[in-house]
Amino acid sequence: MNNKLLCSLVTSFVICLIASTGCKKTNTAPSVPNAPSSSAPPSGADLSHAEGGTAPPTLAQVKYFKGSIGNSLDLQMKLIQSGDQLTGSYYYQKIGTKIELKGTLDKEGNVVLQEFDTKGKQTGLFRGIWTTAPDDGLVSIAGNWSKPTIDNKADEKKTAFSIHEEPIALSGDAEVTTKQIKESNKKLVYEISAQYPQITGGANGNFEKFNQTVRGTVLKNVAAFKKEVQPGTGDEPRPENSMGSDLNISYKMGLAQDDLVSVSFAISSYYQGAAHPSASSEVVNYDLKNGKVLKLSDVFKPSVKYLPVLSSYCIEDLKKQSKQKGSDGMLDDTSIKGGAAPTANNYQSWTITRKGLGIIFDPYQVGPYAAGAQFVTVPYSTLKELINPDGPLGQFVR
Repeated sequence: MNNKLLCSLVTSFVICLIASTGCKKTNTAPSVPNAPSSSAPPSGADLSHAEGGTAPPTLAQVKYFKGSIGNSLDLQMKLIQSGDQLTGSYYYQKIGTKIELKGTLDKEGNVVLQEFDTKGKQTGLFRGIWTTAPDDGLVSIAGNWSKPTIDNKADEKKTAFSIHEEPIALSGDAEVTTKQIKESNKKLVYEISAQYPQITGGANGNFEKFNQTVRGTVLKNVAAFKKEVQPGTGDEPRPENSMGSDLNISYKMGLAQDDLVSVSFAISSYYQGAAHPSASSEVVNYDLKNGKVLKLSDVFKPSVKYLPVLSSYCIEDLKKQSKQKGSDGMLDDTSIKGGAAPTANNYQSWTITRKGLGIIFDPYQVGPYAAGAQFVTVPYSTLKELINPDGPLGQFVR
């Protein structure tokens, strides 16, 4: 075979090989009916671009709010934020019926939410401003609620509303809902109003254990109050329209996530004939992973002396608060030193927050005329060397 013929054969082989490779690159898989394109973003994804490149789609964020419309209508709201779109629902705590929501959030923080009844008819309109707190990243929305427009005419009757995000991050379909106890007795002249949280949905069997614990905490206080207002032997009947006794219990979520939930109760009571009402606090810090109530010692390393560290930070913080509030704060250094001293009794009311341990000092504990409970948040950075890294709060200091 001469060289010219050999070159011709090699050239033909290379051309066939290139053609074959090119055909493989252009082959496509069989089409699947209704299959989404691989380049298409997921439904509801945030398509905003970061400067200098394309940002990956962000997942929808679920936020839970508590607040009120007007002076007396307490409500809870759940919003799902996906880009500039908002969906969700809310309900009045006195009624419990969910009302569907759909709306938008623009770059300036303007919120517009339309509400709909079960038949899809619009029944109201929220317009407000979305504000994110710089310290904890929680959102507040405030504005006005009104009835829907008729014939493009705005409803002049508006009712102010204000809602605040709760630090809830439960996965799946788990939610925190509010239950309440309302009771009045004309004969004994008393009223009871109590609220407490319950976790609904989700597959964690320890949710119900938590529910029983917080329900039991509230029922215990209700039972104690009702026992106290019972007339003693020989007591005269109380006038029906006289100033009676009352019990009010409200709650605040410190944290709610799949492994931990922390809630504090503010308890206020007045007994007929007393000179002043009384106020106190109770807390439930619950380990959802292991199904048990946490004691303060459970979060620290064994045998470490954590009370002096808590006490030192709280005393300094309370003194700063006292100076900022001036005489209106009704705090004094002597009461602060005693009420925040490093004793277990002074640190019974504590909550778990994203920023640190929240310490609650009851009225009169740190000041003879303190107007309400006093709060101090001890940062996790201050407690880093004391907290057990393998314990329930280890996630905050690792």
